[in-house]
Amino acid sequence: MSQIIAILGPTGVGKTKLSLVLAKQLNAEIISCDSMQFYRGLDIGTAKIKESEREGIKHHLIDILDPDEEFSVAKYQEIVRKKITELFNKNIPVILVGGSGLYISSVLYDYRFIGDKHSSKTEEKYKNYSLLELEILLRELSPELADDTDLKNRRRVLRSLEKVNLDFKRTADNLYYKNAILIGLDMKRELLYKRIDLRVEEMFNKGLLEEVKELYEKYPLAQSSKAIGYKELFKYFTSEITISEAKEEIKRNSRRYAKRQLTWFRNKMNCIWFNVDSSNFDNTINEIINYIQKQKK
Repeated sequence: MSQIIAILGPTGVGKTKLSLVLAKQLNAEIISCDSMQFYRGLDIGTAKIKESEREGIKHHLIDILDPDEEFSVAKYQEIVRKKITELFNKNIPVILVGGSGLYISSVLYDYRFIGDKHSSKTEEKYKNYSLLELEILLRELSPELADDTDLKNRRRVLRSLEKVNLDFKRTADNLYYKNAILIGLDMKRELLYKRIDLRVEEMFNKGLLEEVKELYEKYPLAQSSKAIGYKELFKYFTSEITISEAKEEIKRNSRRYAKRQLTWFRNKMNCIWFNVDSSNFDNTINEIINYIQKQKK
């Protein structure tokens, strides 16, 4: 059976660069696990890799949807597992890369629609989530249910999350693909946050404001508009906040998102973690390559 390598970690840590190196070495193809890179037109704000930057390596699950199309974790799982089977049949290794924990977990672990009893601890489970974060999670799990929910009412959003969790649940801790290797990237928090802030500034320099304005004008109510970097600028376009406030919100929300990503990957996925050598990323790459080669023996 061909190999699967999953590259996990917070936004801005270097997952894309590592994925390109490993893909070239293994003659692999890359499948995106970033839930907002599915959408066409959301390029700068999602740090989507350009065609010219892919170095001839095939990338899947990028630019597959219009911004107003709905998508769910269950549908993603179905498409990706079908793609993995297709690539395996051609003896092509697969690299999964991205920061959307629920999406990548649904592929690598045994998530099923099973109709189990719901937990009575929903409020406790989501107590640290803001109402907006609960909405984003609900839309990821079930866009249809989100559309039928009063998203301004926290109690009703929680009830909807309970309902969807009745059907979609991880049933085991064992990997669905027994040969998968899960690589986690991390770095010192102060450095990661600094990189995130600089990344946001670069996004604005590359034209993030213009990109979001086009999305705002064409798809003001789209699911994709809830992405970090977009929802904050939507508030700017409706005169709720200034452009400076929007930029600071993007930075703050990106840092918080990175923290949640790390929590998810550490608590819910059995990764082998590598601390990024920020002064020489090649050292980190070589360390990871050596680890992967040992697993093959």
